[in-house]
Amino acid sequence: VTETSAGSLVPEVGRLVIRFAGDSGDGMQLTGDRFTSASALFGNDLATLPEYPAEIRAPAGSLAGVSAFQVHISDHDIFTPGDAPHVLVAM
Repeated sequence: VTETSAGSLVPEVGRLVIRFAGDSGDGMQLTGDRFTSASALFGNDLATLPEYPAEIRAPAGSLAGVSAFQVHISDHDIFTPGDAPHVLVAM
């Protein structure tokens, strides 16, 4: 547990799997990449799994147009992008 400057307590987490998902072309890959880069600045170990459709721009709302980016963040060595996300950010 870490205390913030505001005095609230924040639990420390040893590892976390986050998946960003949404329609292709809505910035899921960019969001995941930026989140990964920001986490790397804190010295965390990372593994990523980008998922994007073969189509350049599938019709909105179709299952073929779903894009996702999964990142596994840890304070120790990791070797996989994670099995299941702890956090799902759906856009």
